[in-house]
Amino acid sequence: MKIAVTYENEQIFQHFGHCEAFKVYEVENSKVLSSQVVGTGGSGHEALAVFLKNLGVETLICGGIGGGARTALAQAGIELYPGASGNADEAVDALLKGNLAYDPDTMCNHHHEGGEHSCHGHGGSCSH
Repeated sequence: MKIAVTYENEQIFQHFGHCEAFKVYEVENSKVLSSQVVGTGGSGHEALAVFLKNLGVETLICGGIGGGARTALAQAGIELYPGASGNADEAVDALLKGNLAYDPDTMCNHHHEGGEHSCHGHGGSCSH
């Protein structure tokens, strides 16, 4: 099984659609066999779901994510754990142990051209 995490500086990156890299973990019998950081090549939003599916990813851990990307991931058959934060390796370990802290209702509804923003699970909104 392959698990991907939106990734930046060892942390879970908080905006799926602007993610420039994923850390992809090869897992067997609830143990990580290997991991590698894979650049997205500038793909964004819904295109990232196809990118992950082509890598063979079955599960995604991320921070904020919009509705279109959620739909694309569902259509690609990728199980989603949104609203997570913190260290990527620790999040995968927590998922494998059945105690990952995430918010299934996390949603990012705003897209900002050229501006920085972050998406948070608390309240389900994006803020500058």
